[in-house]
Formats: sequence, structure tokens, C-alpha cells
Amino acid sequence: MSWTGSPSTNEQNGSFAAAQAANDTSNELQNRRAARVVAGRAIDVDDCAEMLAMLGLDAGTERVAAD
Repeated sequence: MSWTGSPSTNEQNGSFAAAQAANDTSNELQNRRAARVVAGRAIDVDDCAEMLAMLGLDAGTERVAAD
């Protein structure tokens, strides 16, 4: 069996990896902000935990300085 496609270059791989890393960073920042908003609107700890779980967010264990 022969392959007729063109192989990707290292430059393309590097660009994809950089874009993926930027996307991961952006998603992490957005999730932290969303968790902060949920925590601010929650009635109590149980309410906060339930809302975070519904949204698929993790409050995490470390405190992060305000962005």
C-alpha cells in the first residue's frame, strides 16, 4: 500500500503545538473566571459545588490572584 499525501513539516507541527498551547491557556483562564463568578453567586459551599459540577468546572485547591 502506498501513501500519496504530503507529510507535515516540523514548522507545521510547531505551529499546531503553539496554537494548542495557547488554546489550553485560554480555556484555563476562562474556566477560572467562570468558577469565580459561580462562587460569587452561590448561596453556600454546597450550592457552589453543585453549580460547578453542573458546569463541569473544578474549583481547584490553589488560590489564584485576581486576573
